[in-house]
Amino acid sequence: MRGADLLMRSLAQSGVELCLANPGTSEMHLVKALDAAPTLRAVLTLHEGVASGAADGWGRMTGRPASTLLHLGPGLANALANLHN
Repeated sequence: MRGADLLMRSLAQSGVELCLANPGTSEMHLVKALDAAPTLRAVLTLHEGVASGAADGWGRMTGRPASTLLHLGPGLANALANLHN
C-alpha cells in the first residue's frame, strides 16, 4: 500500500466524501489513489481558487468537510486567496 492510498483511506474515515481537484503532474499518485477510492468523489476544477472556494461552499452548505488536491507552490498560493473569507 502506498502513502497516497493511506491518505485517501484517512480522508474517507474522517468523513470526507468530496475532493475538488486541480492537480498537476507531480500529484499523479494521489490522482490514481483518489480514482481508486470507492467512497471519495473527485471533481476536476479549472483553477485552484475554484477548488478552494467550492470546498468552502460545500462545507458551509452541508456541514461536512471536503478536500482539495492542488498544484504545489503556486497552486496552493492561488487557493490561499480564498482563506480570507
